[in-house]
Amino acid sequence: MRLFALFFVFSFIGGGSYFAYDILHNAKKASNNIFQELDRNKIPNHREEEIKITKDPFTILLVGIEDQEGGERSDVLMLATVNPKTEEVYLLSIPRDTRTYLPEVGYETKINHSYSNGGIEATINAVTELLDVPIDYFITTNFQGFEDIVDTLGGVTVDVPFTFKAQLTDSLKWKTFYEGEMNLNGNEALAYVRMRKKDPKGDLGRNERQQQVIKAIVDKGTSFSSIPKIDDVMEDLGENVKTNIPPSKFASFIQLYSKIKNSNIKHLALEGYDEYIDGVYYYIPSEESIIEVSSKLKNSLDSSTYTAEDHSSQDDQVTSENENNW
Repeated sequence: MRLFALFFVFSFIGGGSYFAYDILHNAKKASNNIFQELDRNKIPNHREEEIKITKDPFTILLVGIEDQEGGERSDVLMLATVNPKTEEVYLLSIPRDTRTYLPEVGYETKINHSYSNGGIEATINAVTELLDVPIDYFITTNFQGFEDIVDTLGGVTVDVPFTFKAQLTDSLKWKTFYEGEMNLNGNEALAYVRMRKKDPKGDLGRNERQQQVIKAIVDKGTSFSSIPKIDDVMEDLGENVKTNIPPSKFASFIQLYSKIKNSNIKHLALEGYDEYIDGVYYYIPSEESIIEVSSKLKNSLDSSTYTAEDHSSQDDQVTSENENNW
């Protein structure tokens, strides 16, 4: 997978082609709507110093927002670490039903409840609480934005891993997804990535399909054939995407992409088990898997990203052991 899939819906930042700076120019039109500053008072120990995108390691949290029964939930959570020096990129999909402690409510519940209990800051705190990895940047998008971008690009082609049926959100009709290559419009792509119960892998399979579609979006969005659609994609993003990445950093992201565009993304997964507690379904990640994934993410970043407390001798020992296991 090309590195640019890391940046998910970052078609507005650009691909490695000659029209990247044209995208940067068009992005200025949407930047006022896209940019959202974090409330630092709600995020303990958030990094204050400026990040040099082409030199410093950093993290990005992608959050797909679902508007459900009047409340918004973080239905898609993906965390990426990028190290420009080592050219290492790690990507972790966090199952939405993962049971973890939410600082804002003071008890353990599903991680996708975090957004409705404090917005993006609460979601960042929940991910940090789970993995002990601070978040530098975030990107949020709602499902309407997801559909609009796919439709604007003329659909995406995916390789369906197995045949299944899923209900479309607009017509409520059932769509059959046949094993093999299929071209999907926006509403079909949304149903494809949201289906979970019929997947033999459960949330893990759902996460794989999400990454598959995001890659298809980015591949098509950065292709030469999509150049005439740049303005329309900008409009879709401006209405449905939020990020704390300043527009002044866009050029640095393009520069970083051109440097490490051929690197492979290293995918991580939280291993665990299903469990019903008081009649409610949860995904319970094992403590061993949390430690292993956390160590991998931390090790992919420069030590300057973390405080001395984060690099205790115990953590160093766990990281060393995990390195031998990978």
